[in-house]
Amino acid sequence: MVKASDDAAAGQRLDRWLWVSRLCATRTLATQSVAGGKVRVNGQPVKPARVLRLGDEVSLWRGNAPMTVVVRGYAPRRVPAKEVPALYEETAESLAKRQQLTEQRALSGPAGYSGKGRPTKQQRRALQRLTDK
Repeated sequence: MVKASDDAAAGQRLDRWLWVSRLCATRTLATQSVAGGKVRVNGQPVKPARVLRLGDEVSLWRGNAPMTVVVRGYAPRRVPAKEVPALYEETAESLAKRQQLTEQRALSGPAGYSGKGRPTKQQRRALQRLTDK
């Protein structure tokens, strides 16, 4: 899905590229994340209308993990998941860091309930017996 070389020299808007390459679910979310400072190009904060060139390094937060990709191509419209690898390549450092974060989350256990909260009926009765004495 990479465009012809003369179109490739022109580039593509950052917000559109994020949506086309399936890094953001909607174009609106892509625009909001760029405007919110969650996306950088070549280490610099940018605006949604920034034109991407081949070889640019895009750093973004995807879910709870940082991700850094290198632009390898453009597409005129959103591509199927099979064609996504032609549009970008994730850096080795980014891949290793995401893997490390995934392992840390697996070791820390599930988020949310930590064993605290309302006492059960049995615990409530035990507390009542302690306070009655």
